Amino acid sequence: MKIPSIIILLVIIVFAGVADAERLTVSAPVANIRSGPGTNHNVLWKVEQYFPILVIQKSGEWYRFQDFEGDKGWVHQSLVGKIQAIITRNDACNIRSGPGTSHNILFSVEKGIPFKVLKREGSWIHIEHSDGDKGWIHKSLVW
Repeated sequence: MKIPSIIILLVIIVFAGVADAERLTVSAPVANIRSGPGTNHNVLWKVEQYFPILVIQKSGEWYRFQDFEGDKGWVHQSLVGKIQAIITRNDACNIRSGPGTSHNILFSVEKGIPFKVLKREGSWIHIEHSDGDKGWIHKSLVW
């Protein structure tokens, strides 16, 4: 009986940090994602405005985060904020003129495109890209 108790305890410890995670969004036009907490660390990749992140650790003015694909990196706190945002997680996502499939498709986007959330209506989200394009997307297509 001791083994299952130990496994349960380990699961609780592992997921405790995830429960405390804070969801933030890149507020700068572009942010460098680094391998460690400081500008002396390598730039791993760059992300655009409205890229949502899940903060998993803090070190001074730096946040270690996980993104929608599970990738991890570090970003400076001055480049993020509490903006509601989503990111597309499917290879092809239709952005519509209204909240429903009966509305016209305005444009389509690929996986990994971030948007600011303007409002929610049922299972639909009214979104805006950093270039100003707006439309509606179904919640099943985003993270």
